[in-house]
Parts: sequence; C-alpha cells; structure tokens
Amino acid sequence: MGKAVKRSEIDEKYKWNMKDMYENDGLWEDDVKEAEDLINGMSEYIKVMEESPKSLLALLDYDTRLSEKLEKIYVYANQKSHEDMGESRYQDMAGRAQNLMVKYQMQSAPVTPSIMKIGRKKIDEYIASDNNPDGLSLYNRYFELIFRKEEHILDADKEELLAGVNDLSDAPSDIFAMFNNADIRFDDITDKNGESHSLTHGKYTAYLRSKDRTLRKNAFKELYAQYDRYRNTLAAVYRANLKQHNFYAKVRNYDSGMQYSLSDAAVPVGVYNSLIDAAHKNIGLLHRYISLRKKAMDLSELHMYDLYVPIVSDVNMNIDYEEAKQIVIKGLAPLGRDYINDLKGGLSGGWIDVYENEGKRTGAYSWGAYGTHPYVLLNHQNDLNSVFTLAHEMGHALHSYYSDANQPYIYAGYKIFVAEVASTCNEALLVNYLIENSSSENEKKYLINYFLEQFRTTFFRQTMFAEFEKITHEKCAAGETLTADALCTIYKELNAFYFGEDAVIDDEIALEWARIPHFYTPFYVYQYATGFAAAVSISSAILLGNEDVLLGYLKFLKSGGSSDPIDLLRLCGVDMLTPEPVNEAMKVFESLLNQFSV
Repeated sequence: MGKAVKRSEIDEKYKWNMKDMYENDGLWEDDVKEAEDLINGMSEYIKVMEESPKSLLALLDYDTRLSEKLEKIYVYANQKSHEDMGESRYQDMAGRAQNLMVKYQMQSAPVTPSIMKIGRKKIDEYIASDNNPDGLSLYNRYFELIFRKEEHILDADKEELLAGVNDLSDAPSDIFAMFNNADIRFDDITDKNGESHSLTHGKYTAYLRSKDRTLRKNAFKELYAQYDRYRNTLAAVYRANLKQHNFYAKVRNYDSGMQYSLSDAAVPVGVYNSLIDAAHKNIGLLHRYISLRKKAMDLSELHMYDLYVPIVSDVNMNIDYEEAKQIVIKGLAPLGRDYINDLKGGLSGGWIDVYENEGKRTGAYSWGAYGTHPYVLLNHQNDLNSVFTLAHEMGHALHSYYSDANQPYIYAGYKIFVAEVASTCNEALLVNYLIENSSSENEKKYLINYFLEQFRTTFFRQTMFAEFEKITHEKCAAGETLTADALCTIYKELNAFYFGEDAVIDDEIALEWARIPHFYTPFYVYQYATGFAAAVSISSAILLGNEDVLLGYLKFLKSGGSSDPIDLLRLCGVDMLTPEPVNEAMKVFESLLNQFSV
C-alpha cells in the first residue's frame, strides 16, 4: 500500500466489520448503561449468595452475563480506537470501558471469598443434587479452580483492598512504559557514507537488519548510550517491579513470585525450570548456528549488532495480500478440509483489518468477544513477514473461533501458555510448505534461515529472558539489592553463555534488560518458548502423517480453558512436564542447520 492513506480511502473489503459486534455506537452506549446497572445491582446478589444453591446459581449466572457484556463493551471500544488512535471519541470510549472493568472488579471482589466460606464440601453436595447441566453443575470446573487456590484467597475485606490498590502495583510498568514510549530520545546516527538518519524504536529494528554495518553499529551504540544515561533510574523502576510482585506472592502465601505467576494457569514451576535446563543442554546447537552465521557473513568478529542481518542475499518475494491468502491456505492444508473451510470463511468474512492507514495501531493481533467472530488487525506489507503474520494471527483467530463455538462463555477463554501454540503451529506448517515449494536454492536457503531465526529469537532468546527473570526475582526475594551494575553483570553473563565464543558480547548488550517491556509482566515470556517448542513438535508430527496428533490438535483447538494447559497439550501428544517437546523441536532445528550449508 506504500505510504499510509486515510482510512476512508481503503476498500471496505479490506476492513474488519465491526458492525458484526455492534451495528452502531448507540447500541454500545445501551450496553454500557445496562452494564452499569448490572454492576450496581450485583451487591444484592452477593448478599444472599450463601443462603441456598438457588441463590448461588443466581449470582453466578448474573456474574457470567455481566462479564460477557463487559468483554464485548471493552473489545469494541478498543478495536474502534485502534482504527485511528487520534480519534478522541473512541479513546474516550475505551477509557470508559476500562473504568467499568475496574468498578466491576471491586464490586465482584467478595464473590470468591464468599464461595470459599460456603466450602468445598457443601458445594459438592449442591452439585451432586443438581441434575441440570446448565445449573450449578456447569460451574464445577469454576469451583475447582477457586478451591485449588483456597490457601491463597484472603477474606472479603482484604480481597477488596487488594482490588482497590491494583493500580498502585501497575506503577512500575506504567512508569517504564511512559519513559520508553514517550520520554527517551535518541540522537541521529550516520551510515557508511556519512549520511544522517533519525533513530527511533521502530527504526532500530530495521537498522539492525541493514547490510550497512556502520549503520547497524551506530544504531546499536546510540540506542544503548541513551539507556546507559538512565541506568540507575531504570534499575530502580525494575527493582520496584520485583518488589511489588514478591509482595503479592508473599501476601497470597506462595513460595515464590514464579509460583504465584504460574499458578494462574496451573503450570508447575518444574516446567519453567525444565525449559531452562533443556535450553542449556541444547545450547551447542545455538552456538553452531552462531558459528554458521559468522562464516556466512564472512566476519572476523560477529558482534551483537550483526545478529539480525539476513545471511542470505535478498530474495524478491513481493507478495500482495490476495496472494498471501492463497499461500496461507495451501500451507495449512495438512490441518484438514474443515479447518481450511473455516480459514477461508474468516479470510472473506469481515474478520480482518488488512492495511495500514493514518493513525492506525501498529503491529498485529487477534482479538474478539464471545458471541461474535474473532477479529484480526494487520498492517500488511507486500513481503514474506506479512504472509507469516497472516498465518500466525489466523491461528489465534481460529483457536478462539473453535473454542467459542464449543465451550460455554466461562470456559471459552484459554491461557497464554497454550495461545502461542496455535499461531506458531501455523507458521511451522507454512514455512515447511514454502521450503518444499521454493523456486530456487537461494530462496530455499532464505526460508530455512527465516526458520532458524525463529528458533534463535523465539526459543533461545525468550528462554534467556526467562532465566534473567528467575535469577533477579530470586535475588530480590532473598533481600539482595539489585543495582544497575548487578543487573548488567547478570545479563551480560547470560548473553555470553547463550551466544558462545563465536560472538563478541559487546558491553552495550548488558543494558538490554533495561528496554524489555515484557519484564514488567513477571514470568510471562517463558510461554513464548514453551509454546514454540510445543508447536514445532506438533507440526512435525502432523507433517509426518500422525493422524492421532492431528485429531488431538483439532480437539485441543476446541477446548478453550476447559482443562489445565498441561492437560490440553497432552491431547496433542505433548507433555510439557518432560523435556521431550523441546528435544523434538531441537531435532527440527538441527535438521535445518544440516540443510543450510555455507
């Protein structure tokens, strides 16, 4: 599409159809008013919820109805605001939706403690005497998840207090986001010809992929020079984040911040530690790739600013959106006729907002609300990355589509731990199709390198991030003061281990921890690595014709949050309690390395 155009200039067939959610903003306003009334009326149901099975069911049905309505209100307002971030009307609507959510959280805070007060024994008796599948029996897993956390739920007054101070716990994240997105500034840099270029977060990534090594080096050094200026402030913000997280873990009677974070998806801490151990055992494969990269680039020294440059000469893959759709359909054919038919329906059914326009949110995502189809935001460019992005986001979208169609509202949502599996499995199937159908040896190598980079960045790099979090949270919990120097030392040593002797571990990279926003959502990034390993393992089995894995995977897509993530992945023949999924993924990584000869 070239330069960003006004939204009104884009063909309607390339815009998502938000009327499928609300025909107009007036209907959204009606739902907001109804939601406000429901929130205000919730206390009356909470007061009597302990009196009888009927009262308890009435409260749960009321809460479910309200939650579903709030989700729809919130998603619509935000997606409309993302069409043009400068449109104040929808920014205001998004803010009002957020305020409604906070009000609901405070109003509903007593629900879980009240259920705890009724007790597991009595609720089991209620369920045993309930022959109605839409009655209390429907909420059996809901109760199971609550009582699983019994020792971590506080009394009603304390829960309401914690709900009220949630905004305070977000302070470190908010401060970092404001600094990183609004306040930090970078000086201009020069390329090998002495020409000046402006540096921003977005341009930094592009510069690191440039063939101009002078430009890459100068971008790298300037970016970290600015973070270095604020190293002590950023260390203080990160320490505050560690402390607030460890505080909540302690208040809620968890053994550690890691256990606190992982408990939401019932993921044992052993999975986290097993991931790091498996990465360590297979680190030789990453070192081999780094060595291959150094040789392919014909460098005497491979610096950290050399890691993102494509090591295969550019392949002209000018792929418009219509062609991208056909490539994705062909690439995902191993998932079967029904999946492909539903994929085609989504591609032509008003799910997708395709092109960039003035003010549109950057990046890509899949989102939506129960009761309407999923939506996908893209900013499609006519390149290979955009083809993979389409496959990736449609993986998320169809996961939601199937879960919503097969699960009641309360079990339709799935945890992040499994979310990346559906998207990454699509990417793995697609790259295999493209490699097998490449038109030249150079194109084949280009595609293999693309997948090798996925292993480096999505598996190994995210695992390195996860290890940094583990170390720093444990040190904070032990009462150690993590200065900027201490954080830099930890981070640089991790880089030295992960990238090996064939990489020069530049001093600047020690500050990378200071610019990673995901660290402000503790123990989150490991899920990218586990999801990637699981997806590669699943896709490999599907490509080998394993019908049981395919059937299990399709069942997994329909299961939402009806079981724990670990159990859902077992449907696909993947047991994340063992190192096997990582080992299977590493076999694929090794095979790709063997195919890529310099």
